[in-house]
Amino acid sequence: MNHRGILLVVSGFAGSGKGTLMKELMRRYDNYAFSVSATTRKPRPGEVHGREYFFMDKDHFERMIENDELLEHACYVGNYYGTPKFYVEEQLAAGKDVILEIETQGALMIKDQYPDSLLLFVMPPSVTELHRRLVERGTETPEVIASRMERGRQEVEEIEKYDFLVVNDNIDECVERLHGTIVSAHYATKRNMETIETIKKEFQEFFE
Repeated sequence: MNHRGILLVVSGFAGSGKGTLMKELMRRYDNYAFSVSATTRKPRPGEVHGREYFFMDKDHFERMIENDELLEHACYVGNYYGTPKFYVEEQLAAGKDVILEIETQGALMIKDQYPDSLLLFVMPPSVTELHRRLVERGTETPEVIASRMERGRQEVEEIEKYDFLVVNDNIDECVERLHGTIVSAHYATKRNMETIETIKKEFQEFFE
């Protein structure tokens, strides 16, 4: 079987709980690696440079764009976000399933570069629940919350381009469903062409 990791591109509405979901997935299973994104937004309380994000100024980010050091990049609610290349390739080669938590525009750019990547969209059970989570998070002003809800209305038009929908209703059940989906993806025929060619060759040799 193919031992190369799968690039897991995870998007979702702000407040959908995708970050919590990914952290719990990695806590339970050791075959995942999280790709730390770069961003120009300010850290939230408790966030650490190099853990949640690589926090940097706009000039630094734009130099990375010029030097082709990013798999993708996009501007979201007034800030740049992007995925550094080197770490992703290193972990995939080591057999790790690499999680990229990025917005829809960047996700579709990744799919163009990595057709075998798995696109997963995380959403809450309802729009009302989404708004409640954003408010209870307590980290953003009403104006920012309104902009995130508006962005969600735009993002919903892109969901059908994703491979799987992840409804984050119960975190424990959601993690197990998600892990099962990813494990199954490793056995897709398109990811195991070498195995298929080997068995074809063995049949040919058997009948010679």
